[in-house]
Amino acid sequence: MRERVILYSDLNNFFASVETLLHPEYRGKPLIVCGDPAKRCGVVFAKNEEAKKYGIRTAETVASALKKCPHVLRAETHFGEYKKYSRLVREVYGRFTDRIEECSIDECALDVTDSVALFGPGETIAESIRRAVREELGLTVSVGVSFNKVFAKLASDMKKPDAVTVLSRENYRERLWPLPVSAMLFVGKATEETLKRKGIRTIGDLAAADGELLSKLLGKRGRLLGSYARGEDDEPVNYEKKKEDLKSVGNSMTLPEDVSDRGEIKRLLYVLSESVAARVRDADVGKADTVHVVVRNERMEVTTFQKKVPPTALCGEIAEAAFGLYCEHCPEGTKAHMLGVSVSGFDYHIEQLALDGGGKGRDYEKKERAERAVAGLRKKYGYATVQRGIMLEDERLAALDIRGRKSETPDGEKG
Repeated sequence: MRERVILYSDLNNFFASVETLLHPEYRGKPLIVCGDPAKRCGVVFAKNEEAKKYGIRTAETVASALKKCPHVLRAETHFGEYKKYSRLVREVYGRFTDRIEECSIDECALDVTDSVALFGPGETIAESIRRAVREELGLTVSVGVSFNKVFAKLASDMKKPDAVTVLSRENYRERLWPLPVSAMLFVGKATEETLKRKGIRTIGDLAAADGELLSKLLGKRGRLLGSYARGEDDEPVNYEKKKEDLKSVGNSMTLPEDVSDRGEIKRLLYVLSESVAARVRDADVGKADTVHVVVRNERMEVTTFQKKVPPTALCGEIAEAAFGLYCEHCPEGTKAHMLGVSVSGFDYHIEQLALDGGGKGRDYEKKERAERAVAGLRKKYGYATVQRGIMLEDERLAALDIRGRKSETPDGEKG
């Protein structure tokens, strides 16, 4: 078999870069993209290279960022523009291959195995993409080149901005294995500490670790991480998925600190459920009849629960079912380290209609129209334009936009 050639593209400081295209006066100055720039509350969605020099990080509060850099510029989000530029970048990729997997609004995996004969080696294709994105769109992209998706993703992170990095079968041990284990995909802080306690400090240590030990420490995910470190990932680039093939839609988040307060748990489940409902609408898969919840506690123990529900694609109904599951299965005082919500059991072809123009069906239709209207406003004017009342109870969540990536991430820690 031919060696696969996989690229992983990551647009650099994407939101901040688009804002600079829209406002050239921002160029060369520290900039963060946040909620309402007139407010000091909220969360940093993105920052440019100049802001990074002050130690500003994505997901920290705007108030914290201002302490580090009082003169940092603040830009409100314009998601319509981000989607437009994301589409234009994908059109550039499409010149070289039709095998493109959108991993998030600013990241894509590309299988260019069949393109090598036309356009040259993977590194040459990556350089052509990098130049075209910069010269035609004014954005920069870091591209990783390798023989599997995990290594291509890791390569894209190794040199930024505006760079191409190759991890081949000949050089990955030399270039990748000396790196700290925290650089490995899906290794968050808690996993890193667990591995370090057993002397696994580098990616090379992880590759050489005994599979039984990794399973004991991390369950099935441990063996998977070990195989990834050895370059044994064979997952294809999922460039052609029919909606009928979609079995579930979900999102998860690792929390900045362990949470036990049920009021805060409920708000977090609403945040996740909004993302899930939006993805169900975008995927056009109808309604789901099963809600799933996954919880990792402070001891890194993972439990999952599920229940059948009347078919729904509404955020409120998904969130209420998720919170009910949490309360039923997690005792008071449980400290949640990670939360996840997903739905399954889609009715692709069945549409429930209210024949009498009233009753429960009619009520569902009204709620569905309302959620679609809110989604339209957010798409045009930004996520913070319209908020649920439950979000406004916590200013940290009021400005938070969970645009969940595809839920292949095993633990939601990194990916």
